[in-house]
Amino acid sequence: MPSILIVDDEANIRSTLKGALAREGYQVDDAPSVAAARTLLREAYDVVLLDVWFPGENGLDLLAEIHDSAPETTVVMMSGHANVETAVQATRLGAYDFLEKPLSLDRLLVVLRNATSARALQSENQRLRASWATPLVGGSPAMRRLVEQIALAGPSAARVLLSGENGTGKELVARALHDASPRRAMPFVAVNCSAIPEELFESELFGHERGAFTGATQSRRGRFEEANAGTLLLDEVADLSARAQTKLLRVLQENEITRVGGSRTIRVDVRVVSATNHDLPAAVAAGRFREDLYFRLAVIPLHVPALRERRDDLPQLVQHFLETLARETGRRVPEFTGSALQALARYDFPGNVRELRNLVERLVIMNPGARIGAEQVGAALPRVSPVAATEDGAGPSALADAVRDFERRHIEAALAAEAGNMTRAAARLGLERSHLYKKLRQLGMRAEE
Repeated sequence: MPSILIVDDEANIRSTLKGALAREGYQVDDAPSVAAARTLLREAYDVVLLDVWFPGENGLDLLAEIHDSAPETTVVMMSGHANVETAVQATRLGAYDFLEKPLSLDRLLVVLRNATSARALQSENQRLRASWATPLVGGSPAMRRLVEQIALAGPSAARVLLSGENGTGKELVARALHDASPRRAMPFVAVNCSAIPEELFESELFGHERGAFTGATQSRRGRFEEANAGTLLLDEVADLSARAQTKLLRVLQENEITRVGGSRTIRVDVRVVSATNHDLPAAVAAGRFREDLYFRLAVIPLHVPALRERRDDLPQLVQHFLETLARETGRRVPEFTGSALQALARYDFPGNVRELRNLVERLVIMNPGARIGAEQVGAALPRVSPVAATEDGAGPSALADAVRDFERRHIEAALAAEAGNMTRAAARLGLERSHLYKKLRQLGMRAEE
């Protein structure tokens, strides 16, 4: 049973609580003062029942000390002179609950059971998180929720579908799922489905035998074989053709493949994690994506939040990128002022974390000083020209036209700045090179233009 320390200056309360809790099976110690409690707290306790007021001492001070030195300890505050202000202050300092005297034993036992269950769940989540080391930076509610979902889903063998905009870090999440699983010591293989030509899809994923087609001078394993006993990430899975979707579905159903040009069936044990920036349910409804394949892939759907959904993480992300650049370059990097961070927070970052990373690197390279302020950030951020309004103020005839016009001008500016170099232009835009080519096709543009 959990161990409990009762800290109260009234002997009769200590005696009554100690006897009642001992009868419930708890291991109980007690202390008449904050000073005595500090001595006993050299040992670890699961729960501390702590009075607020002591002669010449304040229980809230001890609460703050416990929260700093032993955050895993659950503290329940007690007071016969409770008020809202004290309760709020105790909660802010890390108290699990606040009970008013005279205590109800039934209420206390419920609180202790709930606290014990919450502590067990927290310990289990910490154990699971410790099993994966992929850095997911941020403590915003959206990121905490994602980390908890990874800790729960990671150890299973269930397929996961990651949805989220480009640049949000879906591959990092996939690696975190792999690291949190029993497969962590086995291969993690990532495939960008949008970058595979239709005619090479089967060869890329399932492999081929020598002589299977022109240029196949030797046998080659496919990505499923490379990821055997590990994890396979199918990025941009929504871009698969109808024929490729059918082939993939069969493999997921049978857990076996046949190399192109071969006749031998090869069993594979692969956990598939897929990712997309499209609305797959909408694609299913429109007939562009197989419904049976969607349900095979989306056993556990996880959403990776856009940067604008987690603005609170901006300072941590900037610091993380600065530390990474310092390690990579071996030199001191400048710090961002508070006004610089505020300027960043006002920008929506359509390219998400990838765009932020590129922006931080550009600012570090182009500003050799010790500090980067709001002026430098403002100069580096893209300048969005307002869309000319029509006479009725409605702007372009459709929102889609305005978006396409903005994207076209943004891409043209990036290509011009990089003298037509697609790789550097993609980096400037916070996109992968294959995504930039895809976007050009959607806009009816050609790279040479």
